[in-house]
Amino acid sequence: MTQLILFNLFNGIVIGAFYALMALGLSLILNLSGVINFAHGGFLAVGAYLAYTVMPYVGFWAALAIAPLMTAALGLIIERIAIRPLYGRDPLYSLLLTFGLAFMLQDGTRFIWGPQTLPYEIPASLNRPISASLFFLTGYRLFMVALVVVVVVALFLFLKYSRPGMRIRAGVSDLETVATLGVNVRWLRSLNFAVGIFLAGLAGVLAAGMLGLEPTIGDSLIMPSFVAIIVGGLGSLPGTLLGGILIGAASGLTAVFFPSATEAVIYVIMGLVLLVRPRGLLGEEGRVQ
Repeated sequence: MTQLILFNLFNGIVIGAFYALMALGLSLILNLSGVINFAHGGFLAVGAYLAYTVMPYVGFWAALAIAPLMTAALGLIIERIAIRPLYGRDPLYSLLLTFGLAFMLQDGTRFIWGPQTLPYEIPASLNRPISASLFFLTGYRLFMVALVVVVVVALFLFLKYSRPGMRIRAGVSDLETVATLGVNVRWLRSLNFAVGIFLAGLAGVLAAGMLGLEPTIGDSLIMPSFVAIIVGGLGSLPGTLLGGILIGAASGLTAVFFPSATEAVIYVIMGLVLLVRPRGLLGEEGRVQ
Protein backbone atom coordinates (compact mmCIF):
# COMPACT_ATOMS: atom_id res chain seq x y z
CA MET A 1 0.00 0.00 0.00
CA THR A 2 2.83 2.38 0.86
CA GLN A 3 4.47 1.75 -2.50
CA LEU A 4 1.16 2.39 -4.27
CA ILE A 5 0.74 5.70 -2.45
CA LEU A 6 4.32 6.72 -3.29
CA PHE A 7 3.79 5.75 -6.92
CA ASN A 8 0.64 7.83 -7.30
CA LEU A 9 2.02 10.74 -5.31
CA PHE A 10 5.17 10.95 -7.43
CA ASN A 11 3.14 10.54 -10.61
CA GLY A 12 0.89 13.36 -9.42
CA ILE A 13 3.89 15.59 -8.76
CA VAL A 14 5.21 14.91 -12.27
CA ILE A 15 1.83 15.80 -13.79
CA GLY A 16 1.68 18.79 -11.46
CA ALA A 17 5.01 19.94 -12.88
CA PHE A 18 3.38 19.95 -16.33
CA TYR A 19 0.44 21.90 -14.93
CA ALA A 20 2.81 24.41 -13.33
CA LEU A 21 4.90 24.85 -16.49
CA MET A 22 1.78 25.37 -18.58
CA ALA A 23 0.16 27.62 -16.00
CA LEU A 24 3.24 29.84 -15.69
CA GLY A 25 3.13 30.51 -19.42
CA LEU A 26 -0.60 31.19 -19.28
CA SER A 27 -0.16 33.47 -16.27
CA LEU A 28 2.65 35.47 -17.89
CA ILE A 29 0.49 36.21 -20.93
CA LEU A 30 -2.64 36.92 -18.90
CA ASN A 31 -0.96 39.19 -16.34
CA LEU A 32 0.72 41.52 -18.84
CA SER A 33 -1.52 41.40 -21.91
CA GLY A 34 -4.90 40.41 -20.48
CA VAL A 35 -5.18 37.56 -23.01
CA ILE A 36 -6.81 34.32 -21.86
CA ASN A 37 -4.88 32.01 -24.15
CA PHE A 38 -7.05 28.95 -24.80
CA ALA A 39 -4.63 28.00 -27.60
CA HIS A 40 -1.90 27.21 -25.07
CA GLY A 41 -2.64 23.47 -25.29
CA GLY A 42 -2.36 23.70 -29.07
CA PHE A 43 1.08 25.28 -28.79
CA LEU A 44 2.05 22.47 -26.42
CA ALA A 45 1.12 19.92 -29.09
CA VAL A 46 3.01 21.87 -31.76
CA GLY A 47 6.14 21.85 -29.58
CA ALA A 48 5.88 18.09 -29.13
CA TYR A 49 5.43 17.43 -32.85
CA LEU A 50 8.27 19.76 -33.82
CA ALA A 51 10.56 17.85 -31.45
CA TYR A 52 9.41 14.59 -33.06
CA THR A 53 10.21 16.02 -36.50
CA VAL A 54 13.70 17.33 -35.79
CA MET A 55 14.78 14.53 -33.43
CA PRO A 56 15.94 12.12 -36.19
CA TYR A 57 18.33 14.81 -37.44
CA VAL A 58 19.64 16.43 -34.25
CA GLY A 59 18.89 13.90 -31.51
CA PHE A 60 16.80 14.06 -28.35
CA TRP A 61 18.84 16.63 -26.42
CA ALA A 62 19.08 19.16 -29.22
CA ALA A 63 15.39 18.70 -30.05
CA LEU A 64 14.59 19.47 -26.42
CA ALA A 65 16.13 22.91 -26.89
CA ILE A 66 15.21 23.62 -30.52
CA ALA A 67 11.50 22.66 -30.53
CA PRO A 68 10.42 25.12 -27.77
CA LEU A 69 12.30 27.92 -29.55
CA MET A 70 10.57 27.07 -32.84
CA THR A 71 7.23 27.03 -31.01
CA ALA A 72 7.98 30.44 -29.51
CA ALA A 73 8.83 31.77 -32.99
CA LEU A 74 5.47 30.51 -34.28
CA GLY A 75 3.80 32.14 -31.29
CA LEU A 76 5.48 35.46 -32.12
CA ILE A 77 4.16 35.34 -35.69
CA ILE A 78 0.62 34.60 -34.51
CA GLU A 79 0.85 37.28 -31.82
CA ARG A 80 1.94 39.86 -34.37
CA ILE A 81 -0.72 39.00 -36.94
CA ALA A 82 -3.77 38.03 -34.90
CA ILE A 83 -3.47 38.87 -31.22
CA ARG A 84 -1.70 42.25 -31.15
CA PRO A 85 -4.63 44.11 -32.78
CA LEU A 86 -6.84 43.00 -29.88
CA TYR A 87 -4.70 44.46 -27.08
CA GLY A 88 -6.65 47.01 -25.08
CA ARG A 89 -10.02 45.72 -26.23
CA ASP A 90 -12.56 43.63 -24.34
CA PRO A 91 -10.84 40.36 -23.22
CA LEU A 92 -13.76 38.47 -24.73
CA TYR A 93 -12.33 39.13 -28.21
CA SER A 94 -8.97 37.54 -27.45
CA LEU A 95 -10.69 34.68 -25.62
CA LEU A 96 -12.81 33.86 -28.68
CA LEU A 97 -9.81 34.26 -30.99
CA THR A 98 -7.59 31.90 -29.00
CA PHE A 99 -10.47 29.45 -28.60
CA GLY A 100 -10.73 29.22 -32.38
CA LEU A 101 -6.95 29.19 -32.73
CA ALA A 102 -6.80 26.14 -30.45
CA PHE A 103 -8.91 24.17 -32.94
CA MET A 104 -6.82 25.44 -35.84
CA LEU A 105 -3.57 24.30 -34.20
CA GLN A 106 -5.04 20.92 -33.31
CA ASP A 107 -6.41 20.35 -36.82
CA GLY A 108 -3.13 21.60 -38.27
CA THR A 109 -1.10 19.02 -36.35
CA ARG A 110 -3.62 16.36 -37.33
CA PHE A 111 -3.35 17.36 -41.00
CA ILE A 112 0.48 17.47 -41.06
CA TRP A 113 1.36 14.52 -38.84
CA GLY A 114 -1.84 12.47 -38.96
CA PRO A 115 -4.47 11.64 -36.32
CA GLN A 116 -2.79 8.49 -35.02
CA THR A 117 -0.48 8.25 -32.05
CA LEU A 118 3.16 8.47 -33.10
CA PRO A 119 6.17 6.79 -31.44
CA TYR A 120 8.19 9.25 -29.40
CA GLU A 121 11.50 7.76 -28.37
CA ILE A 122 13.49 8.92 -25.40
CA PRO A 123 17.08 7.85 -24.61
CA ALA A 124 17.22 4.32 -23.22
CA SER A 125 19.40 5.53 -20.37
CA LEU A 126 16.50 7.68 -19.13
CA ASN A 127 13.85 5.02 -19.56
CA ARG A 128 15.09 2.66 -16.85
CA PRO A 129 13.96 2.69 -13.20
CA ILE A 130 16.59 3.75 -10.72
CA SER A 131 15.94 0.64 -8.57
CA ALA A 132 13.81 -2.51 -8.52
CA SER A 133 11.84 -1.44 -5.46
CA LEU A 134 11.16 2.07 -6.76
CA PHE A 135 10.21 0.94 -10.25
CA PHE A 136 8.15 4.08 -10.88
CA LEU A 137 11.16 6.39 -10.41
CA THR A 138 12.57 6.28 -13.92
CA GLY A 139 15.41 8.47 -14.97
CA TYR A 140 13.14 10.32 -17.40
CA ARG A 141 10.62 11.28 -14.71
CA LEU A 142 13.34 12.50 -12.39
CA PHE A 143 14.89 14.39 -15.29
CA MET A 144 11.56 16.04 -16.11
CA VAL A 145 11.04 17.25 -12.55
CA ALA A 146 14.63 18.49 -12.32
CA LEU A 147 14.38 20.34 -15.65
CA VAL A 148 11.11 21.99 -14.66
CA VAL A 149 12.74 23.17 -11.42
CA VAL A 150 15.69 24.59 -13.35
CA VAL A 151 13.45 26.35 -15.88
CA VAL A 152 11.21 27.82 -13.19
CA VAL A 153 14.22 29.12 -11.24
CA ALA A 154 15.66 30.60 -14.45
CA LEU A 155 12.30 32.26 -15.20
CA PHE A 156 12.10 33.86 -11.78
CA LEU A 157 15.73 35.04 -12.01
CA PHE A 158 15.01 36.49 -15.45
CA LEU A 159 11.97 38.37 -14.17
CA LYS A 160 13.74 39.63 -11.06
CA TYR A 161 17.19 40.65 -12.30
CA SER A 162 17.14 41.22 -16.07
CA ARG A 163 16.04 44.56 -17.49
CA PRO A 164 13.33 43.03 -19.76
CA GLY A 165 12.10 40.94 -16.83
CA MET A 166 11.86 43.97 -14.54
CA ARG A 167 9.96 45.82 -17.25
CA ILE A 168 7.54 42.91 -17.58
CA ARG A 169 6.92 42.95 -13.81
CA ALA A 170 6.45 46.71 -13.89
CA GLY A 171 4.08 46.38 -16.84
CA VAL A 172 1.97 43.89 -14.93
CA SER A 173 1.53 46.47 -12.17
CA ASP A 174 0.99 49.53 -14.37
CA LEU A 175 1.48 49.20 -18.12
CA GLU A 176 0.46 52.78 -18.87
CA THR A 177 3.15 54.21 -16.62
CA VAL A 178 5.75 51.92 -18.19
CA ALA A 179 4.70 53.18 -21.63
CA THR A 180 4.99 56.83 -20.57
CA LEU A 181 8.55 56.14 -19.39
CA GLY A 182 9.53 55.33 -22.97
CA VAL A 183 9.42 51.52 -22.90
CA ASN A 184 8.30 49.91 -26.16
CA VAL A 185 5.16 48.19 -24.88
CA ARG A 186 4.57 46.31 -28.13
CA TRP A 187 8.02 44.75 -27.95
CA LEU A 188 7.52 43.99 -24.26
CA ARG A 189 4.22 42.21 -24.89
CA SER A 190 5.72 40.24 -27.76
CA LEU A 191 8.68 39.13 -25.65
CA ASN A 192 6.39 38.15 -22.80
CA PHE A 193 4.11 36.20 -25.16
CA ALA A 194 7.11 34.39 -26.66
CA VAL A 195 8.36 33.36 -23.20
CA GLY A 196 4.90 32.02 -22.33
CA ILE A 197 4.70 30.02 -25.56
CA PHE A 198 8.26 28.75 -25.05
CA LEU A 199 7.13 27.24 -21.74
CA ALA A 200 4.18 25.58 -23.50
CA GLY A 201 6.49 24.14 -26.16
CA LEU A 202 8.89 22.82 -23.53
CA ALA A 203 6.00 21.23 -21.63
CA GLY A 204 4.93 19.55 -24.87
CA VAL A 205 8.36 18.07 -25.55
CA LEU A 206 8.53 16.68 -22.02
CA ALA A 207 4.92 15.47 -21.91
CA ALA A 208 5.21 13.56 -25.20
CA GLY A 209 7.81 11.26 -23.69
CA MET A 210 5.43 10.35 -20.88
CA LEU A 211 1.89 10.72 -22.22
CA GLY A 212 2.45 9.81 -25.88
CA LEU A 213 2.29 11.96 -29.00
CA GLU A 214 -1.15 12.76 -30.44
CA PRO A 215 -2.94 15.93 -31.63
CA THR A 216 -5.02 16.16 -28.44
CA ILE A 217 -2.05 15.90 -26.07
CA GLY A 218 -2.69 19.41 -24.74
CA ASP A 219 -6.39 18.93 -24.04
CA SER A 220 -5.88 17.08 -20.76
CA LEU A 221 -3.44 19.73 -19.46
CA ILE A 222 -5.02 23.04 -20.44
CA MET A 223 -8.00 23.20 -18.05
CA PRO A 224 -6.03 22.04 -14.96
CA SER A 225 -3.47 24.71 -15.85
CA PHE A 226 -6.17 27.38 -15.67
CA VAL A 227 -7.27 25.88 -12.36
CA ALA A 228 -3.68 26.15 -11.09
CA ILE A 229 -3.74 29.89 -11.84
CA ILE A 230 -7.02 30.34 -9.98
CA VAL A 231 -5.94 28.24 -7.00
CA GLY A 232 -2.55 29.95 -6.76
CA GLY A 233 -3.99 33.40 -7.33
CA LEU A 234 -4.23 35.72 -10.33
CA GLY A 235 -1.15 37.87 -10.70
CA SER A 236 1.09 35.61 -8.61
CA LEU A 237 3.63 33.44 -10.42
CA PRO A 238 4.74 31.71 -7.18
CA GLY A 239 1.08 31.05 -6.48
CA THR A 240 0.64 29.57 -9.94
CA LEU A 241 3.59 27.26 -9.34
CA LEU A 242 2.16 26.23 -5.97
CA GLY A 243 -1.29 25.68 -7.47
CA GLY A 244 0.04 23.40 -10.20
CA ILE A 245 2.00 21.17 -7.82
CA LEU A 246 -0.88 21.11 -5.30
CA ILE A 247 -3.58 19.96 -7.70
CA GLY A 248 -1.21 17.45 -9.33
CA ALA A 249 -0.28 15.86 -5.99
CA ALA A 250 -3.91 15.86 -4.84
CA SER A 251 -5.01 14.17 -8.06
CA GLY A 252 -2.30 11.52 -7.66
CA LEU A 253 -3.26 10.72 -4.07
CA THR A 254 -6.96 10.62 -4.95
CA ALA A 255 -6.20 7.95 -7.56
CA VAL A 256 -5.19 5.60 -4.73
CA PHE A 257 -8.51 5.72 -2.89
CA PHE A 258 -11.06 7.11 -5.39
CA PRO A 259 -9.76 6.54 -8.94
CA SER A 260 -12.92 7.89 -10.54
CA ALA A 261 -12.49 11.25 -8.79
CA THR A 262 -8.97 12.12 -9.96
CA GLU A 263 -10.24 14.93 -12.19
CA ALA A 264 -13.08 16.04 -9.95
CA VAL A 265 -10.75 16.67 -7.00
CA ILE A 266 -8.98 19.39 -8.99
CA TYR A 267 -12.18 21.39 -9.28
CA VAL A 268 -13.17 20.63 -5.68
CA ILE A 269 -9.89 22.18 -4.54
CA MET A 270 -10.56 25.20 -6.73
CA GLY A 271 -14.04 25.61 -5.25
CA LEU A 272 -12.78 25.34 -1.66
CA VAL A 273 -9.98 27.84 -2.25
CA LEU A 274 -12.39 30.33 -3.83
CA LEU A 275 -14.79 29.97 -0.91
CA VAL A 276 -12.12 30.55 1.72
CA ARG A 277 -9.83 32.93 -0.18
CA PRO A 278 -11.43 34.29 -3.38
CA ARG A 279 -8.18 35.82 -4.68
CA GLY A 280 -6.35 32.47 -4.46
CA LEU A 281 -3.63 31.21 -2.13
CA LEU A 282 -1.05 33.86 -3.03
CA GLY A 283 -3.18 36.14 -5.21
CA GLU A 284 -3.02 39.91 -5.08
CA GLU A 285 -5.85 41.96 -3.62
CA GLY A 286 -8.03 43.46 -6.32
CA ARG A 287 -7.31 40.94 -9.06
CA VAL A 288 -10.77 39.42 -8.79
CA GLN A 289 -12.62 42.71 -8.49
